[in-house]
Amino acid sequence: MATVSMSVGGAPHTTGRTFERRNPMTGEVATQASAATSQDASRAADAAAAAFPAWAETGPNARRALLGKAAVALEARADDFVAAMMSEIGATEGWARFNLMLAAGMVREAAALTTQISGEVIPSDKPGCIAMALREPAGVVLGIAPWNAPIILGVRAIAVPLACGNTVILKASETCPRTHALIIDAFLEAGFPPGVVNLVTNAPQDAGEVVGALIDHRAVRRVNFTGSTAVGKVIAQRAAASLKPVLLELGGKAPLIVLEDADLDEAVKAAAFGAFMNQGQICMSTERIIVVDAVADDFVARFKAKVETLAVGDPREGKTPLGAVVDLKTVNHVKALAAEAVGDGARLVCGGGAQGVLMAATVVDGVTPSMRLFRDESFGPVVAVVRAADEAQAIALANDTEYGLSASVFTRDTARGLRVARQIQSGICHVNGPTVHDEAQMPFGGVKASGYGRFGGKAGIEAFTDLRWVTIETLPGHFPI
Repeated sequence: MATVSMSVGGAPHTTGRTFERRNPMTGEVATQASAATSQDASRAADAAAAAFPAWAETGPNARRALLGKAAVALEARADDFVAAMMSEIGATEGWARFNLMLAAGMVREAAALTTQISGEVIPSDKPGCIAMALREPAGVVLGIAPWNAPIILGVRAIAVPLACGNTVILKASETCPRTHALIIDAFLEAGFPPGVVNLVTNAPQDAGEVVGALIDHRAVRRVNFTGSTAVGKVIAQRAAASLKPVLLELGGKAPLIVLEDADLDEAVKAAAFGAFMNQGQICMSTERIIVVDAVADDFVARFKAKVETLAVGDPREGKTPLGAVVDLKTVNHVKALAAEAVGDGARLVCGGGAQGVLMAATVVDGVTPSMRLFRDESFGPVVAVVRAADEAQAIALANDTEYGLSASVFTRDTARGLRVARQIQSGICHVNGPTVHDEAQMPFGGVKASGYGRFGGKAGIEAFTDLRWVTIETLPGHFPI
């Protein structure tokens, strides 16, 4: 069992209260972590506020150097991250190491941005007036990260804010406190000054109180949250009461469209990866495969053959591409969605069974918009195959959802693919690629119920800085009174 304390002002912080995270495979206690109160949350925000003035004045190359060291410190903890993700969320070693690779890249990309926080001189109608638009750090940034890609999304919550000169609080997921604590350990080892990087951990039943105290704290000037749409709405409403900008990356129901001129083998590979990587527990996971009738039977046959090669097994043994889902609640949710669809006329192509939290990759064909499997985010190893008459209906079906995060379209005609992509209502769309695709420098985020704002690259700079208008008068003033 691992023990985790909070980090406030550069030092460990305990409360005398703890909570447990249990291993989904064994039921044993994986992590015992400090359980914050609202007062502990306020202490973390106070520490970040106290550190902000000096950090905001720290030069871009000094910030870059520390971020570079943090990337190295993250990579040095590779085995610890693997052990933490396996025990806390049932991840495979491959998923954990991929998380670490991309997260380290995100930190290095953030380091490269420190000298890209630029402004401009704007022509003024007033004689002798030099007018400038300047981007400056916003203040304390609260990052709330989920469990499913914990290193990637934990790092994303704090790296660019730090590069911009903000101080940060990482509110760890109750599901993976050890994994998120390892991120903060790496940043502190890199030499970030006390209070610049802080960690808050809380028991599940205290989440509302702790997050509310952090959002309400006067020093917190930005909030970013990755998680469910339902919780995102609560956070947005709470932040709106004090007019604090929020960056939300929420749920998804990603469509992958297969047109009649698609390379079916490529579409099958991308669909299998997108639907079942990390057991379908990714915000970008392919949840609906929309196939035009002309190639639907051929596609489903090839897809079935591919999916049946995706064995599921104990992630600790490392012998299978698929590991455990996070809990039995997920298994029951996925089973219910598939069973309801089959009961309403859909066909189970493969999968559907589970042994504890080890659930087989599941494919259901003939899903229609009236079924919950078409509409509800599954966040598990199941994908709906939806048949469309033609391109126009495929686009309409893709857009027939409250969500709009990632999407994909397969066609041999690149111009056609771009035309279709531009008609899909999503923040991200890939032509001849999977719905699961992330790069540190790209503007990442969704539309509709998938949230608003963008992580990544220069879009991240805009999210975590204030744009100010500053003037300098160089001539004597002339006023009407």
